[in-house]
Amino acid sequence: MQQPKYRRIVLKLSGEALAGTDGHGINHEILTSISKQIVEVINLGVEVAVVVGGGNIWRGVAGSARGMDRATADYMGMLATVINALALQDALENLDMGTRVLSAIEMKEIAEPYIRRRAIRHLEKGRVVIFAAGTGNPYFSTDTAAALRSAEIEADVILMAKKVDGVYDSDPIKNPNAKKYEDLEYIEVLNKGLGVMDSTAASLCMDNEIPIIVFDLTREGNIMKAVMGEDIGTYVGR
Repeated sequence: MQQPKYRRIVLKLSGEALAGTDGHGINHEILTSISKQIVEVINLGVEVAVVVGGGNIWRGVAGSARGMDRATADYMGMLATVINALALQDALENLDMGTRVLSAIEMKEIAEPYIRRRAIRHLEKGRVVIFAAGTGNPYFSTDTAAALRSAEIEADVILMAKKVDGVYDSDPIKNPNAKKYEDLEYIEVLNKGLGVMDSTAASLCMDNEIPIIVFDLTREGNIMKAVMGEDIGTYVGR
C-alpha cells in the first residue's frame, strides 16, 4: 500500500471556501465534505492541523476600508474564524473524530489557548487541531497564521485549499487564456505578486523552507491526493 508523502500537514481553509457558492455563511455540504476528507487522511496516520479564515463572515480589511479602525476590524475577523473553527469541530466530531480548537485569543469556555507543545501533543494523539483567531494580532492575515503555525509545529507542508486548481498568471475566471503554473519558487510568488498568500506569509514559508501546495478544494478527494504526493494544483518551494 502506498504511503503518504507528508506525515504532518497544515490545511489552510479560507472562509470563502466554507461558504461555497452561497457566498457567505457556512455551507453544510462543503463542511461535511471537508470533514470526511480530513478523516480519510487521519486514518492513514497523517497528523492534520487546520487554520481557518473568516472571510465568509467578516473581513477586517473590508471593514477598515469603510472607515473602521483597522485593529478593531481585524479583531472582529479573528472572532469570525472562531465561529468557523467551532463549526468544523462539530462536523468532525459528528464523524467520531477527536478534535481540539486552539485559539490565539483566550476564550477558555469554548477553546483551549494556543500552546505550541499542547498542539503537537494533540496531533501525536491523532486529534485534528484547529487553529482559530489567526495569530492573535491585528494586521496579520490567516495566511500568515498558517505559515507561523506550520513553522512552530514543524509541519511538512501547507495545503492551501482554493476554489481554483492552482496558481495562474491572471484570473482564470476572467481570462480563459490564463497560464497555470505547475511549480513555483517562493521568490517568484513574491516578485510576481501571484496572490498565493500575502507577502508576509510567503516570506515566512521561504525563510523556513515550508512547501505550499495550492489545490482545488471543490474536487472530492483532492486532500488525499495532495497528501499522497500526487501531481495536483501548484507546488511552491525551492
